Amino acid sequence: MLRFFSKFKYLGITLLVLSAIIITLFYNALKPKEMLPIYQPSMVKAALVDSTIRYVKKYHTIADFKLINQNGDTITQEDYKNKIYIADFFFTTCPSICPIMTDNMVDIQKEIMPYDDVMLLSHSVTPKIDSVPQLKKYALEKGVNDKKWNLVTGDKKQIYELARKSYLAVLNDGDGGPYDMIHTENFILVDKKRRIRGFYDGTKDEDMDKLMHDLEVLKAEDK
Repeated sequence: MLRFFSKFKYLGITLLVLSAIIITLFYNALKPKEMLPIYQPSMVKAALVDSTIRYVKKYHTIADFKLINQNGDTITQEDYKNKIYIADFFFTTCPSICPIMTDNMVDIQKEIMPYDDVMLLSHSVTPKIDSVPQLKKYALEKGVNDKKWNLVTGDKKQIYELARKSYLAVLNDGDGGPYDMIHTENFILVDKKRRIRGFYDGTKDEDMDKLMHDLEVLKAEDK
């Protein structure tokens, strides 16, 4: 009897390994593919959404824009065509949350260097202060890669409208006037169709981990 079992021992082990592989393949095939939500204004906390679009339930995308980056180049939506990107709002003289957010963006920049279809976009909320030379100085200090990351300035009303009506990232109302000031810690993940796919607190490590996970999920949608 022992000889019989010894004779077929390796066959049994082989069958067990094959069974495990087959079960794993079936599990992966049947497991639902992870998908990120496509955020619409109606899905986001009302305080973050401009009242004019609060009840929009579909087709929300980031509006066209025309701004100037740290090199004095004009940046539009065409520079982000067929790109996944992460957007935020900051100012170079901010003493509170912006340094943390920028450091986290620098870390993200390192992670996305191998990806030709992933970029970053940071909008200054004090565009009069953040001139092109000021943005360039800040970019050099922080190690911004010009091919991956645009720090943009320009018309204040346009930037503030983007924050409130496109990126759904700001808690307070305003018109982009001289005394209007927004300050948000949100990072926004945007897909290749200019749709919002995620919101993250740019000051929290756990949110940065989630962002990088979600970025991989979003990239897998194209495969």
